[in-house]
Amino acid sequence: MKGLSRRLCLGGAAAGAWSLSMPLTAWAGAQIEEPLIDAVRSALSSAIHNRAPPVPEFAGTEPRMAYLRWLAEMSQRLGKKLPDAQTRREFLQTAWYESKRAGLDVSLALGLIQVESNFRKFAVSSAGARGYMQVMPFWTRVIGDGDPAKLFHMQTNLRFGCVILRHYLDRERGDLFMALGRYNGSRGKAPYPNAVFANQRLWVFDDREARA
Repeated sequence: MKGLSRRLCLGGAAAGAWSLSMPLTAWAGAQIEEPLIDAVRSALSSAIHNRAPPVPEFAGTEPRMAYLRWLAEMSQRLGKKLPDAQTRREFLQTAWYESKRAGLDVSLALGLIQVESNFRKFAVSSAGARGYMQVMPFWTRVIGDGDPAKLFHMQTNLRFGCVILRHYLDRERGDLFMALGRYNGSRGKAPYPNAVFANQRLWVFDDREARA
């Protein structure tokens, strides 16, 4: 798989109107199991099994300060969904790390999580998708260790979700609309991508405003 570390430029995609109220059960459909060539399977498996801890690293003081401002702002926004401050901090740090690691915008990942599970760690969809990013259990067999229970572990779930979305984005040659549809099992249909784009807007961070 190429481009795991590439950064995705969203370019201000229009989301369209969508209700932001979330149901009690997981909204998501399901990723569809597709044949993978050995090279892709190996690359995805390697990406999943890299055990580097989700500790942000920065080239200098200013990037670190920008991250801390982001963390403070996102923690405030997420307070009602994850009331415990330590849980919230660990979640945001991991979401930031796994998004950057996969070359995704963290606001996209957070918007997707809101649509998929409304930030519920133990959410299960009618199709059996699990956790924050509603990962289908077959992925643990295809590229993991075969234990779907681990999809309820925060970092494991976020890593699988981000790596899978990156894989779909590469499959769709950078077309985020189509990649999101593939992630949901509704490729080419508008409701799910539009829902993610609409919720993504809730998690966009403007560092210039934060410093004002």
